[in-house]
Amino acid sequence: MSVQEQQQASEQDQTQEQAQAQSQTENKPESLVQIRDLYKKFNISGDFLDQLKFQGGKIVREQEFVHAINGVNLDVHKGEALCVVGESGCGKSTVARTVMGLLNPSRGSISYRGERIDNLDDKALMPYRKKMQMIFQNPYASLNPRMTIGQTLMEPVKLHNPTWSAQEIRDKVHEVMFSVGIDPSWGERFAHEFSGGQRQRISIARALAVDPEFIVADEPISALDVSIQAQVLNLMMDAQEKRNLTYLFITHDLAVVEHFGTRVAVMYLGSLCELAPTKALFAKPRHPYTQALLSAIPRLEDDRPSHIKLQGEVPTPVNLPSGCVFHGRCPYVNDRCKKEIPQLIATDDGGQVACHAVEEGRL
Repeated sequence: MSVQEQQQASEQDQTQEQAQAQSQTENKPESLVQIRDLYKKFNISGDFLDQLKFQGGKIVREQEFVHAINGVNLDVHKGEALCVVGESGCGKSTVARTVMGLLNPSRGSISYRGERIDNLDDKALMPYRKKMQMIFQNPYASLNPRMTIGQTLMEPVKLHNPTWSAQEIRDKVHEVMFSVGIDPSWGERFAHEFSGGQRQRISIARALAVDPEFIVADEPISALDVSIQAQVLNLMMDAQEKRNLTYLFITHDLAVVEHFGTRVAVMYLGSLCELAPTKALFAKPRHPYTQALLSAIPRLEDDRPSHIKLQGEVPTPVNLPSGCVFHGRCPYVNDRCKKEIPQLIATDDGGQVACHAVEEGRL
C-alpha cells in the first residue's frame, strides 16, 4: 500500500470514528439532575452531655450516626420517570429530600442542568424552586388546614410571578385545578373537606401551578386506597405527557414501577444496587437483592420464579457492614464481598449493577 493510500485509509478511519462519536453524543439522553457521590448521615447521639462517657478513667465523647445515604450516583434524564425502589429505611425518601434541598448532604454534590445547587443560599436557589417541585407522601399533612384550597394554590404562583395581576393568578389557579380534575368553584373550601384522593390531586395541582420541569414524588399514592391510586397515577402520567415533565418517583410498590417508570434504581441500606431500564430490570434482574424483590411480586402466570427467601436480618444503618452492605444476606457471597465495596459496572442491557458476583461471572 502506497503512502497516499495509507493516508486516505487513515482519514477514512478518523471520519468514521468522529461520526460514531457524534452519533453517540446525539443519542445520549440529556441529564437534567446529576447526583454525585452523595452521603447523608444523621447524628443520634443526643445533646452534648449525653455524648460524654466515662471509659478507662477518662471522660470521652462518643457520637453515633445513622448512615442514610452512602455514595449514591444518579443521573435523572430529561422527560423520564426514574423510580427509586427498596424496602423501608433504605434511604429513598432521604435522597428525594436531599435533592430538593430540604436536607443538606453530608458529602457529595447535586447539580441541575450542570449547575451545582446544593451549596446555594435561599436567594440563589429561588429560580430553581420554580423549576423543581415536590409531591409529598401524606396528603393529610402536606396541606395547610388554615388556608382554603384557592389560597394554597395561589401562594406559590404569587411568589414566583410577582408581576402578575390578581386576575392572571386566578386564571392560572383555575387552569391547574381543572387539569387535575378539581372543580375551580371548590377553591373556597378547606383541606379537611376533601377525601384523600382529592387532597393528593390538590397537592399535584400545587406542584404544577408554577410550571416546573422536574417533580420529586415521594410515595405519592401509598396513603391512598387502591381504587384511587390508579387515578392519581394516570393523572401524573397525563401531566408528564402534556407538560414534558421529569419525575423522580420514590416508591416501594414494584407493580406501580412496572406501569409508570422509564428506569428503575434499586437501593439497599443507603447504597445503589442496580440501575436499569424498567423492561430490562423486570425481564432480567442482575443483582441478588433485585431478584429477591421481584420474586415477591404476586403474579397470575404459572411460570413466575419461585419466591426467593433472604436469610438473616437487615443490618443497622448505625454500624454498616464492611464491604458490600448486602453480603450478610446474599446467597452468592465470598470473601471479596465481605471486604471490598462493589462499584457500579455497565451491563449489556443498558443498565448498571454493583455486584462482585456479576462482575466475576458467578451470577
